[in-house]
Amino acid sequence: AILFLLLPFILTSYFITTKNVRPANDTSLIGSGQMPLLTSDDRGNIHLVYGIGDSLLYRYSPDKGQSFNQPQLIAVIDGLHASATRGPQIAVTKNGVSVVASVDAGSIYSFTKATGGKWIRGNRVTDADSVALEGFVSLAGDGNSSLFAIWLDLRKNKRNSIYGARSADGGKTWSKNMMIYASPDSTVCECCKPTVAMSGGKVYVMFRNWLKGNRDLYLIESSDYGRSFGQAKKLGIQSWALNGCPMDGGSVVVNKKGIAQTVWNRKGSIYSCEPGKEEKAIGQGRSCTMETANGENMYAWIENGQVVVVNAKGIKKVLGKGYAATLKAADSNHLLCIWENEKKLYKVLLPI
Repeated sequence: AILFLLLPFILTSYFITTKNVRPANDTSLIGSGQMPLLTSDDRGNIHLVYGIGDSLLYRYSPDKGQSFNQPQLIAVIDGLHASATRGPQIAVTKNGVSVVASVDAGSIYSFTKATGGKWIRGNRVTDADSVALEGFVSLAGDGNSSLFAIWLDLRKNKRNSIYGARSADGGKTWSKNMMIYASPDSTVCECCKPTVAMSGGKVYVMFRNWLKGNRDLYLIESSDYGRSFGQAKKLGIQSWALNGCPMDGGSVVVNKKGIAQTVWNRKGSIYSCEPGKEEKAIGQGRSCTMETANGENMYAWIENGQVVVVNAKGIKKVLGKGYAATLKAADSNHLLCIWENEKKLYKVLLPI
């Protein structure tokens, strides 16, 4: 048996004045877990997926992040990836909630939540065996019925390339896998998670490349739900010459204007960037993520072992020790952050 230690953290008080959310003065322990990821639906419910050992688990909040229901077991999967930025992914479509997860054997599996609340295993996302051995996968939805999943794939000369698959039915079935990008210098960055975002029929795939000795972030776009992709374009102006893998991917989201927003780490500095524009340094750290709401961007990353959040006003808050932060706008005024520390999950609501 594994013994878990409860570690409460006392933080700065936040005075939240709207009627919908109670004041959140410090963190709340919500249970055991690793590699949490949040999403939300158009009714204001917030959905959470995470792992514990080989158990794939789900919870949701009907009250904008104030509380979560008891964990629901999606499945027990031998060799489930739920550590070191390799975690299950979640998205919502009009068909319901969809989850994908990778395993040690190099496959990616999908699950959907039926109307009655039961989890049903869908088709395997990867259509070949032992190709996703790195375990990095990302999932996005368009809010209707379409999903797109991407991952690092070894089927091309046993070198990592970016592969993807579409689902038109909310994750029940998946298309034939397609190669989205292969580096002409043999491989993309081997231990950096790629990320994906969708907006309408557009799909945005961000990944760390390995090109001419540089480990820079690139963005590649599709305008037809991921059936075809354009040319990969480098993000930012400067480059990072590095003979090694930084093991740090970043995050991409799409704002209300339909413009991709990105955040990533270079040489220990956190940068935000729009495609085709110069990068802007916003902090120091690694393992960054972001959210967009009300036309504003918000960020979280790990700095000296502490989870930090920067809200839309540029106010930085240190939440406490931890890893694997995930953000979601709880409503137009509040931001929910959940993170992992010593295999426990913590949450806090912050003002946007």
